[in-house]
Amino acid sequence: MKASGLVALFGDGAGALIVGVGFELVSAAQTVRPNSDSNADGHASGLVFRPSFKLPETVRDNAKECLVEGVGPHVLGGGWNDLFWAVHPGGRKILGSVEEGLALALGKLHASRRVLSQYGNMSGASIIFVLDELRRHDDMPQGGLGVMPGISIETMLLRAAAA
Repeated sequence: MKASGLVALFGDGAGALIVGVGFELVSAAQTVRPNSDSNADGHASGLVFRPSFKLPETVRDNAKECLVEGVGPHVLGGGWNDLFWAVHPGGRKILGSVEEGLALALGKLHASRRVLSQYGNMSGASIIFVLDELRRHDDMPQGGLGVMPGISIETMLLRAAAA
């Protein structure tokens, strides 16, 4: 896909975080999936992203393993549906792949879907918008996960701070 076509896939947004009492970081991990190095190249002039049509399949097939590696010791029994979710809204197929790969209940990714619908995929800033959506609109139980699909899968276990 040419760079001009990629512009149509991405929204525009910027994100910044102010550290406060909303979330407590319990753990964080990054997993680079094998054979995903053809999706992006770094050059002196910048990052070149080449989306792969296999990306949703890669996310679906690796989501559970990455989460177990990254936050498994903190989530007893893999109770993924007992958590609130902040997933990077890389696209409808990506979100569907996360739901399928983890057998998530309907509505678990509602904040991610809302951000995707309202703003599109804003690349790295998207997850900040999702976290803000959760903070502003949802009653969050203890625990949480943020997943950045693509070249790598980032996992964070967050605990909602007591109000």
